[in-house]
Amino acid sequence: MTKVMSLRVNADEAGTRIDVLLAQHSCYPSRSAAAHAIQGGMVFVNGSVPTKKYPVCADDLIVYETIDTAPTHVIGQPIPLDIRYEDDDILVISKQIGLVCHPSIDHRDGTLVNALIYHCGAGNLCNVQGDEERLGIVHRLDKDTSGLMLAAKTNEAGEALMEDIKSRFVDRHYLALVHGIISPNSGMIDAPITRSANDRIKMSVRDTPQAREAITTFNVLERFEAEHNDNGYTLVVCKLFTGRTHQIRVHMEYIKHPIVGDTAYCANAPKNPKANLGLNRQFLHSCHLAFTHPVTSSNMQFVDNMPQSLADALARLNGRSMGRTEIGEMALEKILNAQKPLCEE
Repeated sequence: MTKVMSLRVNADEAGTRIDVLLAQHSCYPSRSAAAHAIQGGMVFVNGSVPTKKYPVCADDLIVYETIDTAPTHVIGQPIPLDIRYEDDDILVISKQIGLVCHPSIDHRDGTLVNALIYHCGAGNLCNVQGDEERLGIVHRLDKDTSGLMLAAKTNEAGEALMEDIKSRFVDRHYLALVHGIISPNSGMIDAPITRSANDRIKMSVRDTPQAREAITTFNVLERFEAEHNDNGYTLVVCKLFTGRTHQIRVHMEYIKHPIVGDTAYCANAPKNPKANLGLNRQFLHSCHLAFTHPVTSSNMQFVDNMPQSLADALARLNGRSMGRTEIGEMALEKILNAQKPLCEE
């Protein structure tokens, strides 16, 4: 059940970040939880939606929504993990589709956090966000996005990795098949992202004060001719310079080349279901991850091949290739020769 509560800011609280203030007043269990509520459109200041960094003013009226849930303790569960690297400080995994990163209202268990607790023990995972439901998590992949991601065991490693991600020192590349034929071989999408005005679950490109900087670059790897069920396809590799929710999916939809199989960001996709090439998930895979080890300072680099469902979708385009680009020849050789995910669908 949803409750609507209110809070009046005192003079001595003026200047405090709103997410910090909400956590201090126990409106939400942690600053991170408060930030998620703000980004989810559940918090209003004097009738307007703030950013999580908004410095409150004396006499501000904060109205916030909470959802009553029974207290839970996150437990370990024997969920398969495809671990590509592990030491005393970090893990690199290839996440399978369908695996949510951490517990939420819709997914109380069966998450990556439950799997990490079972594998490492709750006391052997970082908790820099001060939230038991995010143990080990330093960044996330969408439920139906597969591929490489980082987790941390110690707070030292977790804090360092999160700072490196924020400072753009972690190199993250994603393989995506999109609808339509992209003409230029490369491009940059610099468009701010915030919650959709019409659907609180979705994100969108909007020119509002709440929108956050979002930058994605892409390189075309291969193009595929159109047929009567579709308008052609382009295989691209995208690089994230920021890490907004659904960023690549939102940005590709924004430039009218939505990701194949994406059921949320598909306004510009062909209406024929066959155009999704048999996929029931978005064709988006974290294929390359490079970073500096937060403790040893070693240069770490990982490449991940496609899960079978994506390989099968791509195989349906055999005979339709318009040729690979120079970058495509090099990138696909590395990806297709890389280790295949052990946890498939």
